[in-house]
Amino acid sequence: MVNSIYDLCVIGGGPAGIITAIEYAKLNTDKQVVLIEYGNTKEVHNTLDDTIIIKNKINHHDPYECTNKGLGGSTQTYGGRCVMYDAVDFQERSILLDGCTWDELIFKDSQKYIPLTSTYFECGEPLFDLQYSKDFKDKRIAENFVNAHITDTKLERWSMPTRFGKRYRKDLEDLSNITILEGYQAVSFSEPTDDGLINEVHLVNRDLKQSTISSIKFVIACGTQETTRLLLKNKTVFKKLNKVPDALGKYYQCHLSGKIASVIFSGDPKKTEYGFLRDKEGIYLRRRFQFTSAFLKQKNLLNTAIWLDNPLYSDPNHKSGSMSLMYLIMLIPFLGSKLAPPAIAESITKGERKDIDKHLWNILKDFPFSITTTFDIFVRRYLLKRKLPGVFLYNKTNKYALHFHAEQTPDSKNTMRLSDDQNNLIIDYNLNDSDINSVILLHDELDTYLRKINCGKLEYWYPKEELFEKIKLMSKDGLHQSGTTRIAKDKTNGVVDENLMVFGTTNLFVCSGSVFPTSSQANTTFFLGVLAIRLANFISIK
Repeated sequence: MVNSIYDLCVIGGGPAGIITAIEYAKLNTDKQVVLIEYGNTKEVHNTLDDTIIIKNKINHHDPYECTNKGLGGSTQTYGGRCVMYDAVDFQERSILLDGCTWDELIFKDSQKYIPLTSTYFECGEPLFDLQYSKDFKDKRIAENFVNAHITDTKLERWSMPTRFGKRYRKDLEDLSNITILEGYQAVSFSEPTDDGLINEVHLVNRDLKQSTISSIKFVIACGTQETTRLLLKNKTVFKKLNKVPDALGKYYQCHLSGKIASVIFSGDPKKTEYGFLRDKEGIYLRRRFQFTSAFLKQKNLLNTAIWLDNPLYSDPNHKSGSMSLMYLIMLIPFLGSKLAPPAIAESITKGERKDIDKHLWNILKDFPFSITTTFDIFVRRYLLKRKLPGVFLYNKTNKYALHFHAEQTPDSKNTMRLSDDQNNLIIDYNLNDSDINSVILLHDELDTYLRKINCGKLEYWYPKEELFEKIKLMSKDGLHQSGTTRIAKDKTNGVVDENLMVFGTTNLFVCSGSVFPTSSQANTTFFLGVLAIRLANFISIK
C-alpha cells in the first residue's frame, strides 16, 4: 500500500479509532479514510508489549494484562462499565498541583455527544444520574439514606460488553470510503512543513515491509502507551516549537482501587440495593457513593467513587459457598483464564491459593445452593447476549464490602519514557501520599455521615495506623491510563490543544486517554468515546 493518499488516516483500531473513523466517514461521504491497526486478535504475544518495562509491578499490571492489540483494542477484554467524568474533573483544586489543564468548557461542549456515544457502547439511554430517572429517582441505596454532600444517584451503565472489533467490523467494511489496514505499525511521520502540516506516515508490516501513507489529516488513537511511544520516537513533529513539550510522557495517571472497609446498614436488608438495577430496556445499572464537587473542592480531596461489593473471595470467612466455588474455579488455570481477563482474575484470587479445605467446607455447608446459585450466575454472565456484568450476593446481615475507585494526582515523576537505545518503553509509576490519604479521609467522611443520618456505619478491616500501607500495597492499575499527552491551552502545559491537535502541527491529532489531564473516579473508555465523536465533528469542518 505505497504512496496511497487519503483525507484522514487514523492510527489505532481501538474504540477511539473505530468511532473516529466511522463518524468522520459518515459525515464526509466524499472523503477517503484509512484505519491502521497493528495487532492481530489471535496473537498471544507481540513485539510492542514485549518491549514495555514496568518499574513498579506492585501497583501496575504487566502490559499483557493492561491492553490488547488487534481491531477493537482493549474492548476485547473490557468489562463494559460506562461511567461519565464529572464537572469537578475539569476544575482546578490545589491537590492537583495546577494539573487540571482542561476546563469546564470542554465538559459542557462534550455533553451533546453523550447520546451517540451511548449508542456505540450499547449502554442504553444517556443518563448517568438517577435523580433524573422517573423509575429510580425516589429510591435509595439503603433505608434512611439521604442525599447531601454524599450522593447515591451517580450511575454506572453497562454495555453487552461491546467488543468493538467484532461489533463494528462490518460497519467499517460497509462504508465504501473506509480502508482497513491490519498488521501495520506506524513508525514515523514526515517532518512538518512551514505551515505545520504532516504529510506522511511511514509503516512497517509483520514481514518488515515498509510503506507510506499520505493523508490530509492524521489521528493517533493507539492507546496511551503506544500513542506516547509514537510521539516520543517522533519528536521532529514538534520542530516548529523548537522544543518538545515538557509534558510529553509525564503526568501518567491511573486509579487507586481496593477495599479497606465494610458498611453495615442499619435498615431493612431487603431494601438495600446491593446489586444491579435494570431499566426498561434491560440495561444493567449500578449506584455508587460519590462526593459532590463543592465538597471535594472545599476539603481539597480527590474524586472517588465507592460502591457495595462482596468480601474478598479468597477469604473463606465470608462463609458463602457460591463465593468459595467461584474462587476455586478461578484457580483452575485453563478455566480461570477463559472466564475473566488476567487483571479481573487476580482481583478474585489475589494471586493466592490458600485455605482450600475451608472453601470446600463452605461449598458443602451451602449445598445445593452453592451449586445452583453459581450455575445461574454462569448462565447469565456467559451465555446470554447482554451479560450479567458482575456478581453481587445478598447479605441478610446488611453488611457489604466497600470498593473504592479513586482519582490520582497528576505527578510529573510518573512517566513513560524511552530507553537509551529507543527500543523499550519504560513506565515509572508510583502512588503519592496525597492519593492514599484522600482515600482514607473520604472513607472517614462516609462513616461519619452514615452514622449522622442513622443509615449505618463503616467497619474497617485493618487498624487505622495500617490503612495507608494496606492501600499502597493493594492498589494495582494500569488498565485506565491517562495524562502523558495531556490537553492544555498552550504548549507550556500540555501536548495537545483543546481540539486534540498536537502543538506545533496543524493536521495531527491525538484521540487517546493520554490526553486526559485528570483521571476522575471513572475509567477512561466511555468519555474517550465522547471525545472521539467530538473530534470527528471538529476535523470535518476544519
